[in-house]
Amino acid sequence: MKEESGDWREESFVDEEAALAPLRPRRARGARVLVGTSGWSYKDWDGVFYPSGAKAADYLGHYGRVFRTVEIDATFYAMPRAQVVENWARRAPEGFVFSAKFPRELTHEARGLERLDLAHAFVERMGLLGEKRGPLLLQFPPGFLPDRLGALDRFLEALPAEVRYAVEFRHPAWQHEETLAMLGARRAAWAAGVGPLNPPVRPLTTDFAYLRWIGDRSIEVFDRTQVERGEEIRRWAEWIESVRDRLLEVYGYFNNHFAGHGPASARALLAALGEPAPLPPADEEPPPGADERAQGELFG
Repeated sequence: MKEESGDWREESFVDEEAALAPLRPRRARGARVLVGTSGWSYKDWDGVFYPSGAKAADYLGHYGRVFRTVEIDATFYAMPRAQVVENWARRAPEGFVFSAKFPRELTHEARGLERLDLAHAFVERMGLLGEKRGPLLLQFPPGFLPDRLGALDRFLEALPAEVRYAVEFRHPAWQHEETLAMLGARRAAWAAGVGPLNPPVRPLTTDFAYLRWIGDRSIEVFDRTQVERGEEIRRWAEWIESVRDRLLEVYGYFNNHFAGHGPASARALLAALGEPAPLPPADEEPPPGADERAQGELFG
């Protein structure tokens, strides 16, 4: 694949102030913005984001009182049982949206993109979420190179067309017009990630954006913000505003490793966008009808 440049490339937050100045003050318009975290089952959030001593089974219900979306990381490691997915749908409030990663057997194994039976089974399983099913993410490793573009194109073409898909590449060679054309033809989003393995570009390839703030693995405790990212979050908010009228929806998910505490980062972005993100009352009652097992314990 030959190298060439195109106007779809966006540098990483360089000289954006003048271009974004006309957007201030914020105008409510354009895409619906859904911001949350990557996962919800973190013991470190006990007494900080969740009420002190809350049962792990109640976490999702508490989470849904603050955020309207979450990215499920556990599906990357195993296909969830049908009862588990149905429990997620029941425990989340109306209007809530789950995004989920495809299993790693599809993205990280040499012949994974040929396993259409598994891919269809996963899409069908996540369909048990009903209207709460959001985009499904294909997260590829750094060793997944553009010589697989044809295989990826055939894979996306074979998936159910009514479902939204996002693709995360972790090698810079994917920054190419052919990649954008393929994603556009399949109505799939380029998943823009912020992390040591992610190219700093944010092209738009369909009618929604999919953003992931990953960070690095140096942070090991997730009960508080440990890295100051306020200015970076503010500039992300301005970028979202700059493209908002071109999209239907924007999905964004913060990993704990981005700044130390995913909920705080997500609430900071929502605040910068003028979107509501209430803090759950510390003494709130556990949500009704919760299953007795946590997300990370639901795979048997």
